[in-house]
Amino acid sequence: MERTQPKLNQESVWDYPRPPRVEDVHKFVQVVFNGIPLATTHRAKRVLETSHPPVYYIPPEDIWMEYLFETEKSSFCEFKGVAHYYTIKVQEREAVEAAWFFPYPNPGYDGIKNYVAFYPAKMEACYVDSERVKPQEGDFYGGWITGDITGPFKGAPGTLGW
Repeated sequence: MERTQPKLNQESVWDYPRPPRVEDVHKFVQVVFNGIPLATTHRAKRVLETSHPPVYYIPPEDIWMEYLFETEKSSFCEFKGVAHYYTIKVQEREAVEAAWFFPYPNPGYDGIKNYVAFYPAKMEACYVDSERVKPQEGDFYGGWITGDITGPFKGAPGTLGW
């Protein structure tokens, strides 16, 4: 799979580091589910990892946490540690295990402790500034694809068998 050459004002996910890097984001980030803006912030963080679209993590203070219910599911990331999951319920709609967080992240990832990442494919809409995010393909990945990044992206058909 060949790296797509980025255009002016674009980043290639193939230039992102491994292990992943955490960056502050001062753009307006919003998550909408069942007509409710679940999360709105200018204080998000994004995690950048080789071949992945960025994953945006939102501070719990900027989320309507009463709509998030922790589940028993967990998963392990060799870099960030053990992730725990939330199911989101707004009125009659539910998105099972649609968000995750790291209550005790590994050293170097303290900046995302308890911040919440949402799968954009399971939300009504996610936005970075006014741009609607496209979800990263694949059920496992939660990357947010915007016009300022280029791939190919891990999880997409034909990307080295991922």
